[in-house]
Amino acid sequence: MKIDELIGRAVARLGGAHMFGVVGSGNFRATNAALEAGVPFTGSRHEMGAACMADAFAQTTGRLSVVTVHQGCGLSNALTGIGEAAKSRTPVLVLAGDTPGGEYESNFWIDQDNVVAGMGAVPERIYSPASALRDIVRAVTTAIAGRRTVVFSMPLDFQRADATPEQIAELERLSPPVAPPAPGAAPESVAQIADRLRGAKRPVFVGGRGAVDAAGQIRRLADLTGALLTTTAVGRGLFNEDPWHLDVMGGFSTDGAAELIREADVIVAFGAALNRWTTRDGSFIRDPYVIQVDDTVSAFGFHFPVDLEVLGDSALTAAAVADLLESEGPRVGYRTPETAARVAASLNWSDQPFEDRTEPIDANDPSSGRIDPRALTNAIDAMVPMERVVVPDGGNFNAYPAMLLRVPDNDGYVIPLAFQSIGLALASAIGTSIAQPDRVTIAGVGDGGFMMSLAELDTAVRMKLPLIVLVYNDHAYGAEVHHFEEETERLETVVFPETDIAAIGRGFGCEAITVRRLEDLAPLQTWLDGPRNGPFLIDAKIADFPSWVLAHSFATHE
Repeated sequence: MKIDELIGRAVARLGGAHMFGVVGSGNFRATNAALEAGVPFTGSRHEMGAACMADAFAQTTGRLSVVTVHQGCGLSNALTGIGEAAKSRTPVLVLAGDTPGGEYESNFWIDQDNVVAGMGAVPERIYSPASALRDIVRAVTTAIAGRRTVVFSMPLDFQRADATPEQIAELERLSPPVAPPAPGAAPESVAQIADRLRGAKRPVFVGGRGAVDAAGQIRRLADLTGALLTTTAVGRGLFNEDPWHLDVMGGFSTDGAAELIREADVIVAFGAALNRWTTRDGSFIRDPYVIQVDDTVSAFGFHFPVDLEVLGDSALTAAAVADLLESEGPRVGYRTPETAARVAASLNWSDQPFEDRTEPIDANDPSSGRIDPRALTNAIDAMVPMERVVVPDGGNFNAYPAMLLRVPDNDGYVIPLAFQSIGLALASAIGTSIAQPDRVTIAGVGDGGFMMSLAELDTAVRMKLPLIVLVYNDHAYGAEVHHFEEETERLETVVFPETDIAAIGRGFGCEAITVRRLEDLAPLQTWLDGPRNGPFLIDAKIADFPSWVLAHSFATHE
């Protein structure tokens, strides 16, 4: 057995759940060894797509996903997706070929460790053939136990060395590492939270990705203290079963939900990054007493200062506070009949009034007519079954799929915007669709992000995925148009000729339609009725106006 086969087989033994990648000579044998050992493989059309698929798959399943790429250019192609996963602290293992040490004249040579570290991922590598098995065990353990994205570089000369009998024997004894449980909060901190909640009249709890396994405990505490429930964008869906939830806190909040959050006197954040998006540039947390519960010390004060920092696991901490308050009985808190009516009225964006700005089709010009993206998204939301996954891209249109499309639970929402890049949603949607094939996945993308990533339509067609690709087509980078239109008329750098995106979709093998009015959506219902054995693309010619989150997006940072 060679070292490359040893590595591939070790990845399978250590819990690699699915591989995504583009295979070249530098990762061919290790990839095949993992595949032969039982790790499923999906070949993407671009390395960045592979990294996004792996990120979304790991977020959706909670299992270790693997990216496999060639050395040098293969790795560099994947960097945006790796950066997205690293910023999200997603447990992803990247297997990357590497040039042998000292071969700086190779066309493939780059300083892979420094490049990876600069992206926020953890660089690991085979340091010698003798240490190869220990090296891959360390890399996978770091990914799983540390919730990190790890890039494992495999120099070609080390890959082709012989594995020793001792390494082969040790391989058979490997098992997946288990992340140690995070500790609960200190008793003094639990008592401080309880004391503050005893006096709270309008408490609000916000759950983030760090609270994914704590929803039940947080809801129990909310029942005892009369708290309303909300989430960060990445936590969306955590509390959907609770009648006192407000959906998302921050730039995506409805006006009514925003008002309820602003009126809070205590906010407790569980596993949530209180960043500028969640807090609307800090405006939501200026007046209330803010408690932040997190299992990572570096999370405290990273975005905004808070009043009380509590180090501990969200589930254990919420349960401990609830145990302390249980004997005192439930409080009314924020849960009054008046509040109940306000919560119901402000929960869904589809219930919020708006002026439909659809531009009618000119009878003399069939290429005219633009549909209001809010009317479009509300209609699609009503058509698609709730067993769905929503994956919004970034851009001027972003809030339409991100908020108007409801989600059934947190597994039904993946928002690949940790890097604030456009063009990641299509590949991310493929990852979630592979992870949850029984659900319909909706990728909401702009025409700019779609054109960046359309190669992965081939992957979706090849895999026969039940995927809706909803393209909000304003033939521009709309965010830049609306951000700079009052500053200059020179917008030709961000505006493009009309593109027949439906024709592109059909060329890849998708079912595809062009939508200028709601009646044009009729073929979608036929597809939804079955058998859904391939992607359905919607080229929506949308009315061009700035979305309501655009001003917030550019408020303090460009």
